[in-house]
Amino acid sequence: MTEKSVWFVTGAGRGMGVDIVRAALAAGHAVVATGRNTDAVTRALGEADDLLVVKLDVTRPEDAKAAVAAVVNRFGRIDVLVNNAGNFYAGFFEEISPEDFRAQIETNLFGPVNVTRAVLPVMRGQRRGLIVTISSTGGIVGQAFVSAYSAAKFGVEGWIESLAPEVAPFGIRTMLVEPGFFRTELLTDESTKWPDASIDDYAENTRQTVTAWKKMNGLQGGDPAKLAKALITLAGSDEPPLRWPAGVDAVETFEKKAKELVAQANANRALSSSLAHDDVK
Repeated sequence: MTEKSVWFVTGAGRGMGVDIVRAALAAGHAVVATGRNTDAVTRALGEADDLLVVKLDVTRPEDAKAAVAAVVNRFGRIDVLVNNAGNFYAGFFEEISPEDFRAQIETNLFGPVNVTRAVLPVMRGQRRGLIVTISSTGGIVGQAFVSAYSAAKFGVEGWIESLAPEVAPFGIRTMLVEPGFFRTELLTDESTKWPDASIDDYAENTRQTVTAWKKMNGLQGGDPAKLAKALITLAGSDEPPLRWPAGVDAVETFEKKAKELVAQANANRALSSSLAHDDVK
């Protein structure tokens, strides 16, 4: 990584994307800040010599290609891609419509897929680069009310883990970031689509869960500005981690999941190990 790198950040109009852009600029890097609404991105970030604001709807592959072309035209390269754009379709599985479930996957999984596909030829040509993808502890552990979101984030985890060895020979590294609860705008009405209580069996639990989660907004323990600064540090290291649990709660989630997987591996070990053909030694 050069001392002054070119960062390409999606979803930079609000939330964690704003903090990441500010931290990268403060560290002396050039930054391309993208969003569906460029006016909103500019209002959030202001202007700077090393800041380029570009329109990008991550669900549109043609937008991704055009944005990458604009970056290369301005800066000549892309050193760090941060796949940050995302949203949240909350609700119990049966109350999330098929259309909304697909829309969640489209934004949170195929969005970063589209942008990464557009960026990779540039990074391969450079024989260097870092792809940072903001996942979630919801991509490590599933829970009620987040089935669509976790489906997308679990997909992101598997995709990036598989992509990492494919691009490593070209000097390209990947890093998954799994934040716990941070004081971002994810639980606001602008970022979250809340479910209607449409099925009687779920109705009361839906109302209670929506109320509780809305009350949590603005009270989350994690500081996104601190996450952004730490991300800049990790991106500049010689060996960025494949996965980075961001926050105390994220570390606890990783540890709990690891213990559960070991327990599940051991629970039926004899039966699991008895399934080979008899002629296999």
